[in-house]
Amino acid sequence: MAADLGLSANNVKLAKRAGLLHDIGKVPEEETELSHALLGMKYAEKFKEHQAVCNAIGAHHDEVEMTYIISPIIQACDAISGARPGARREILETYLKRIAELESLASAYDGVEKAYAIQAGRELRVIVESDRVPDEKAEELSFMISQKIQNEMQYPGQIKVTVIREKRAINFAR
Repeated sequence: MAADLGLSANNVKLAKRAGLLHDIGKVPEEETELSHALLGMKYAEKFKEHQAVCNAIGAHHDEVEMTYIISPIIQACDAISGARPGARREILETYLKRIAELESLASAYDGVEKAYAIQAGRELRVIVESDRVPDEKAEELSFMISQKIQNEMQYPGQIKVTVIREKRAINFAR
């Protein structure tokens, strides 16, 4: 992010270092009253990290004032990282529940052989039995599933529903 913002090579290097070390305070040697951000800042200072790195570590949860240009970048990156699916246990459980719910919703339709939620739940691939779901019904099924998702579920963004109908003919020459 620092490079994309056009910061100097030195600031990019410091931002990378701060990004790698920002949660180092989550590994305490002993019980402490300090937050992980403040403890991490103390560790960084103890091992003579650059002051910009120390400040970014301590400021990534607004516990000390941001005094270097990389500090808000580290805070933003931490927020982005923490928001991704699976980053936090409660978010992971919600994510897994939503994936299972998507697959279950599609599997409830007649002729559906298997449903797979992919792309972090942004796409649902529905495989149907070709002898039970004719070509003209595949598009209708895709629409019905997408409407049911829209009406019954909560999800971020949009979900692409793809119905796959495949007929295979297999023979052996001996």
